[in-house]
Amino acid sequence: MLMESVDTYRCFESDEPWNDQTIDSTSFPLKPELLLAPAIPTKIVAVGLNYKEHIKEMAHESTKEPVLFLKATSSLLGPYQKIIHPAASSRVDYEAELAVVLKSRLKNASPEEAMKAVWGFTCCNDVTARDLQKVDGQWARAKGFDTFCPLGPWLVTDFVEKEQKIKCRVNGEEKQSSTIGMRIWNTAQLLSFVSHVMTLEPLDILTTGTPSGVGPVKPGDTIEVEVEGIGILKNVVTQ
Repeated sequence: MLMESVDTYRCFESDEPWNDQTIDSTSFPLKPELLLAPAIPTKIVAVGLNYKEHIKEMAHESTKEPVLFLKATSSLLGPYQKIIHPAASSRVDYEAELAVVLKSRLKNASPEEAMKAVWGFTCCNDVTARDLQKVDGQWARAKGFDTFCPLGPWLVTDFVEKEQKIKCRVNGEEKQSSTIGMRIWNTAQLLSFVSHVMTLEPLDILTTGTPSGVGPVKPGDTIEVEVEGIGILKNVVTQ
C-alpha cells in the first residue's frame, strides 16, 4: 500500500513495488488499527550495544565489532497490535530502534553498495525479557517471544539519516531520548558488516540498536516509539 493522503491509501499492483511502482487507481480509507508490519522478512537481524550510553547502563564492555543477534520472524507485530507479556518473564523492557528494510539481495557488500539495497526505514521496538536475557547469557529466548518485534507504522523510502531524534514513551512519559547520529555504527556500516556474515534477502529487516533509558513495562502500559521523519509506533502490553 502507498499512503495517498493522511486518511487514504492506494495499492501497488506488483508484489515487488521497489521494482514496479504501478499503483491501482482505487483509493481506500485508512484504518490505522488494521495496519500490519511493513515487511514480511526471511529474517530479522538485530544489533545490540550500538549507543555508548546504553552500553554504560547495561554495564557491558565496548566491542570492536557490532554485536549481532536474530529475532524470530514470529515475533513480528504490527502497529496498534498488542505485545504479550509472557508468564515466563518477570521483567519485559521496551527498546526504541531505527530499522531498515531491504529491497534487494546483499552479500559481501561495501557500505556504499549496501545502501543501494535499502528500500526504506521504519520504527522498531526490540522488546526484551531482560531477566531471561541475564539468565540465559545469550539472547534468543529473551528477544524471540511472539509479539516481541513491533514494526511500523510506515516504511519511509526517502528517509535520509542525519541527526533525527529517536524517542520512547510509556503511558505518555518520555523514557528514551537521543538521536540516531549517536550510534557507534551507522546503517551503511552495519549492513555491510552483516552482509559479510550472511546473505540478506529482499524484505529482510535490520534493527540498528537502542539508546539509553531502557526499562520495564507491565500489562496495560502503552508504548510509543518515535523516530523523527518516520512516525510513531504505538502498542499496548497485555497478558
